[in-house]
Amino acid sequence: MTQEPIERPQSEPLARVPWVALAVFVALALGLAWLVMLPMWRLDPVAAATMPLGTQMLLQLLPSVMMFTPAVAMLVVVFVLRSPQRGRARFLGLWPLRPAKRVVWFIVLGNFGPMVIVALALGVATLLGWFTPDFAELSGFAATLAASSTPPELARTVMLTQLAVIPFAGLINLLPAFGEEIGWRGWLLPALRPLGTWPALLASGVIWGLWHAPVTLLGHNFGLFDWRGVALMTIGCVFWGILFGWLRLRSASVWPAVIAHGALNGVAAICMVFTMAGAPLPMPLVNPLGVSGWIVAAVAIVALAATGQFSTQPSLAPPRR
Repeated sequence: MTQEPIERPQSEPLARVPWVALAVFVALALGLAWLVMLPMWRLDPVAAATMPLGTQMLLQLLPSVMMFTPAVAMLVVVFVLRSPQRGRARFLGLWPLRPAKRVVWFIVLGNFGPMVIVALALGVATLLGWFTPDFAELSGFAATLAASSTPPELARTVMLTQLAVIPFAGLINLLPAFGEEIGWRGWLLPALRPLGTWPALLASGVIWGLWHAPVTLLGHNFGLFDWRGVALMTIGCVFWGILFGWLRLRSASVWPAVIAHGALNGVAAICMVFTMAGAPLPMPLVNPLGVSGWIVAAVAIVALAATGQFSTQPSLAPPRR
């Protein structure tokens, strides 16, 4: 007599927000981020100049290490607090990747969509007079290379090399982007979904933005060292978080958001390549997480909302029996 295989229950959307798990997740993600970056905050700028090269390189890796803190927070709430109690891979959007056609197409969109938005944001910044490009001579990029003892005549070669790898940025940055996205769009966004799609998207974006504070307050992205940088980053993360969240909810998979995050990280500093030497470069306006990026992202979000894209939230197919 053969025993019938036991059909394991699959994960369903949560009926209510797991507030305790949510509080633990946020506290761990933000707290660990500060803990990882603590050596940078305690660093004496004078002493840093005399540090061994290996030590300096290790310190430069800390922001990349920080990107894995949301993954650690996710592991705690999923496996210690057991939220959710079952169907964890499907809840997180990890597996199974079916229907494959839908997942693959959204991965492709996640890879190239951020590149288009960043390019359009740079165009907006140029039209509004915030950015002065130099596509012919790449004088700003050549000056940056010269400061690092790279011959200026190599500027175009280095630039072409950087542009050549941009289409693969999503894959190149896959691992650190996964460290963030498995937390933000893998666990946090679905956990907040009982509040409604838009409150979940907005709240997760705010948390994501505040999580960047340990590096934003060091001048990262905007060259600001106070609350203004944190505010700019938080607003930028809300806009980009809505787009990444749409990829997550519309595909039912976390992988399109992972690829999109990696692609954004790979192309965000493209303005540094095309800027004119000596021209002002106001990063709060030019950075794709700044005002020019907000404008383009807002147009994209309105277009998606107007076509009902946020109301379609399918599930991944169950495993084959």
